[in-house]
Amino acid sequence: MMRIWRSNRTRRAVAGVIAPIAVAAGTFASSAHAEWALNFQKPVTPIAHIQYDLHMLILWICVAIFVLVFGIMFYSLFAHRKSKRAHAANFSHSTKAEVIWTVIPILILIGMAIPSTQALIMMEDTTASDMTIKITGYQWKWRYQYLDNDIDYYSALETPRSQIENNAPKEEHYLLEVDKHLVLPVNKKIRLLITANDVIHAWWVPALGAKKDAIPGFINEIWTQIDEPGTYRGQCAELCGKDHGFMPIVVDAVSEDDFNAWVQNQTSQ
Repeated sequence: MMRIWRSNRTRRAVAGVIAPIAVAAGTFASSAHAEWALNFQKPVTPIAHIQYDLHMLILWICVAIFVLVFGIMFYSLFAHRKSKRAHAANFSHSTKAEVIWTVIPILILIGMAIPSTQALIMMEDTTASDMTIKITGYQWKWRYQYLDNDIDYYSALETPRSQIENNAPKEEHYLLEVDKHLVLPVNKKIRLLITANDVIHAWWVPALGAKKDAIPGFINEIWTQIDEPGTYRGQCAELCGKDHGFMPIVVDAVSEDDFNAWVQNQTSQ
């Protein structure tokens, strides 16, 4: 009788723990809309492509090292276990082993350093640009100045406060929509001058492979050349104050004809 009572009490205790977890898991599964992608966003610029290729190269090098090292380790544990009466080798050092585990890592590092250096040089080369745009970070919005076209405007968060305060349903691009997009032509090399007016911000659009700190009193520069028309979203990537999470970036990449029409429309206003 005592065993039955203890068994029932155990079942009730386990049920009391599992039930809330199951309810929470069901609620999370029904309400969450997270992006479960495990890799970079689709690259659409030469810089983003080389970043992606470099990332995959180093990833597979790390995977190969992991498989090799842990393979040897697990084989050694299995083949030289105590139950097989294995005995440790009696030596103090091995010159051959020391040379191998010194030379191989050096070659691996050189193999990673060469394409990494080439990528860094490419990313810093802003020469022969077709147009220049100055980007200034503010608390908490962005200012875009087309230096070749005399266009100047601010871009701020468009998500309404009702959604932020959970008084209205969240839209598809919650906290990632702005009132005025940055419009750029495709297949043109665009030089971006990035600075800030108050504190340090960071202009970051993952699909473009573009990320640079915006520092008051300094002008950093990067470049981009978008291959495909589309809308690409990013965010400020430097903690810049209480509304840091409310200054997104939206880039519209359009054809050259559409860009010229947009420029004409902006300058005629």
